[in-house]
Amino acid sequence: MSLQEKLSLLKTVGEEIIQVEELESLISKNELFVAYDGFEPSGQVHIATGILRTINVNKMIASGAHFKMLVADWHAYLNNKMGGDMEKIQTVGKYLIEVWKASGMKLDHVEFVWASEVVKDPKYWELVMKIAKTNAIKRFVRAAEIMGRAESMDLTLAQLMYVAMQAADVFYLKARVTQLGMDQRKVNMLAREIGPQLGFDKPIVVSHHMLLGLTQSSPSPSPSPAPSEAYERTERMKMSKSNPDSAIFMTDTTEEISRKIARAYCPEGVVEENPILEYCKYIIFESLDQLGMDKITIERPEKFGGPVILNSFQDLEEKYVAKEIHPQDLKNTVAALIDKLIEPVRKHFETDPRAKELLEKVKSYQITR
Repeated sequence: MSLQEKLSLLKTVGEEIIQVEELESLISKNELFVAYDGFEPSGQVHIATGILRTINVNKMIASGAHFKMLVADWHAYLNNKMGGDMEKIQTVGKYLIEVWKASGMKLDHVEFVWASEVVKDPKYWELVMKIAKTNAIKRFVRAAEIMGRAESMDLTLAQLMYVAMQAADVFYLKARVTQLGMDQRKVNMLAREIGPQLGFDKPIVVSHHMLLGLTQSSPSPSPSPAPSEAYERTERMKMSKSNPDSAIFMTDTTEEISRKIARAYCPEGVVEENPILEYCKYIIFESLDQLGMDKITIERPEKFGGPVILNSFQDLEEKYVAKEIHPQDLKNTVAALIDKLIEPVRKHFETDPRAKELLEKVKSYQITR
């Protein structure tokens, strides 16, 4: 793969890349580089975490990355996930790894690092303390949105420590690239600011798109929303484990997938903030090889024109805006294809005894925010 092919591939991962020039310089060396992602184990996995993350990780690996995935069990504890029960948190972490194993993530090039092992190293805590000394408290409060907490909420000292720890994770794992969602942007920018102060390179920030929830949960934004309004809108509109109908989960049944997609927000002719169109753009068209397809066919009754062949998302977008494709016909196709993508994961959790036990435990836990 050429330099430009690698860069083009990475640009499909990042909704925002800071900075593209730095990324190009890094991959031009044609050497393996460490890319970092971290995740809080906090309940059942939806397709944004399961399929979309697999797609993005595999693209990064194809471009020369060695991925270090931090199983952030201590961070989840500080953020009171799973009621702060560490045994439950670690069980969910093991379940997540099983999901990615069955989703087709290239695990030969992925290293899972447990935070509970990292924190045993005194040098890690020395790094956390150095980071904590770089800024006033208000700077860490601004970055607290990474935990799904607004600045206006009452934050515990533990949650402020979380911010310093996540910045420390980047440097401790020797990551040159951070590859997380747009919701993690603030802490990644903090790491870029303080890296040179502490003798580290600035991490390159590749932030992926946050997949919309299936339900319409927010009115149109004001023309110039305040930061708090923008944050709250994002929180309302994204997928949520605590609202099962807002997302497809990785072990949902065929019937559950059909029901959720059928009820999803999908106004005719409207592309903006349309979750079904987002599923097509970020999941289905990115998974054609896995689906054994090179195009998508939208089945329609002959009286409405018969099947529609789509060769790209742009093709779909143009036809949908022109109202050549009805929302119900699109939903039927999307439900069938998402079901096909999830089928290997369902089968894994049905047939593998260890995976099945983990899923049963996770389902029994109460989801916490």
